Amino acid sequence: KDIENSIIDIGFEKGWVQSKQPSFRTGKFIAIIGSGPAGLTAADQLNQAGHQVTVFEREDRIGGLLMYGIPNMKLSKSIINRRIELLEDSGITFKTNTDVGVDVDCQEITKKFDAILLATGSTIPHDLHIPGRELHGIYFAMEFLTQHTKSLLNSSLSDNAYIDTKNKNVIVIGGGDTGTDCIATAIRQGCKSIVNIELLPKPPQFRDKSNPWPLWPNILRTDYGHEEAIAIFGDDPRVYETSSNSFIDNGNGEVLGLESQSVAWNKKNGQWSMKKIKGTETQWDADIVLLAMGFSGPEKDLPEKFGVDLNKQANIAASYESFATNKTGIFSAGDCRRGQSLVVWAMNEGRGAALAINAFLQNKKSKVSERSIKSEPS
Repeated sequence: KDIENSIIDIGFEKGWVQSKQPSFRTGKFIAIIGSGPAGLTAADQLNQAGHQVTVFEREDRIGGLLMYGIPNMKLSKSIINRRIELLEDSGITFKTNTDVGVDVDCQEITKKFDAILLATGSTIPHDLHIPGRELHGIYFAMEFLTQHTKSLLNSSLSDNAYIDTKNKNVIVIGGGDTGTDCIATAIRQGCKSIVNIELLPKPPQFRDKSNPWPLWPNILRTDYGHEEAIAIFGDDPRVYETSSNSFIDNGNGEVLGLESQSVAWNKKNGQWSMKKIKGTETQWDADIVLLAMGFSGPEKDLPEKFGVDLNKQANIAASYESFATNKTGIFSAGDCRRGQSLVVWAMNEGRGAALAINAFLQNKKSKVSERSIKSEPS
């Protein structure tokens, strides 16, 4: 991986990586809503196929999850920006600070473009509905990560426009990649302590017989955030098989701590069940609590405004072969279609959707075929 990264970096430094303009234009116009990995991958392929692509992003920077969801120390924004510059130079139009359905009417988009790709991601976070949830100091992980990265890029954190954990006791609830990113970010801000609450059991150090190759190995992994916490505080921040019972009020409407309880997992007839263990109640100090428990699906307003159906999982309903929704000419790809997943899966979705959209447009007369390339939709 390090060797490959070095080759790529040298390629950019030497100017070997160049933008590529398509050799022709089809006269077809495509709107892509969302500039995360799925949207950007689809935009690149559709542009190279000769279509005129406009990417709409409601944030102030292009990149979606890559820009604001993954911290800078894990994914340098210079890597994202250099790729976006290539895409711009190749002829793709980017419109930031544009919330489709709010700043731009969905019907206007439908009229102006020959095809639309919804690639808005899975952005509704799972919440924790326990007593004290309303207390100040409890935030969703993406609020924390987005504000930190935005302030870092805008002012090197000098504007103080972020959730500050300096000298504070921090609890992160949720044990995935996002939780790890919260741990690492809080450490960089100078938190006083960090605890990571995880409901599930601690994974084994080695593969279990029930988890053979080629299944994804369910084993214990100590990621960069955990390693940093161990180095600074002396202990692994993760606490397994622990249920969050309630948040503790300091008397002024602010979170003071968390009451938790150990749980036991049992498997019967192939089904796992959880039971709280009496007498294991524990109180943890907390000035800031970050909820990093994953996402339930895409926001519903935009699909509703386009008249697009959702499936039983509350994701955008679109065929796994054609990526097409119930509305002709409207497609979907990425986490908003398949549910939260990895960046590489989103990129794969973008490629598949681009192929499907290109095939659709080859059999469709353009609404804007008489419009010159220069008079792009605004």
